[in-house]
Amino acid sequence: MQYWWKILGVALLFYAFIGGLLMPVPDLPILEQSIRNLYYHVPMWFGMIFLLMASMIGSIRYLSSNNMHRDLEASGFATVAMLYGIGGLITGMIWAQNTWGTPWTNDPKLNSAAIGMLMYMAYLVLRGSIEDPEKKARISAVYNIFCFPVFLVLIFVLPRLTDSLHPGNGGNPGFNSYDLDNRLRLVFYPAVIGWSLIGFWIANLYVRYKKIEFIKHNA
Repeated sequence: MQYWWKILGVALLFYAFIGGLLMPVPDLPILEQSIRNLYYHVPMWFGMIFLLMASMIGSIRYLSSNNMHRDLEASGFATVAMLYGIGGLITGMIWAQNTWGTPWTNDPKLNSAAIGMLMYMAYLVLRGSIEDPEKKARISAVYNIFCFPVFLVLIFVLPRLTDSLHPGNGGNPGFNSYDLDNRLRLVFYPAVIGWSLIGFWIANLYVRYKKIEFIKHNA
């Protein structure tokens, strides 16, 4: 039963896809049926944040043990997190096109998210630019540990300090404020769990591949 969480992730994601398309949603002005994107766009970002947290923990574990496998875990989780982030950006741009009339605006939430992702892209570029494995692991681990709290500030704190079109920021209400029934929650929470579990499954497979590659290279 060690694979139960993978089965659960697949089941929840399947439920989120079907429920997101077929279950009733609140009839809200402007958003209308595009509110169904809540089940895909937001859970991807939650999954990305959980993966980035796991990446930071991997970096901390590397610095405390000098075990290269911990460094591979940190970089693997960060890589998959960026894939989730790209998916979140794409679904967000589609949603923005339908509600705001443009895929991208000069919005603090969007700009902060883009800056945060560029920070982690820089982390991956940094790793690729250093040849010595131990030096690469140490430098990138320190960068990764400081990067995560800055990323949280960028996407959760700064957008709330100014005007923003994004729900839940800059004085705009979040979904819970004007949706008093549980129709969204019935799909949203399982979607968050499902997307997160699948993200960790993908990350674990990628990390296992990188570990095998590392062992062969150093054999």
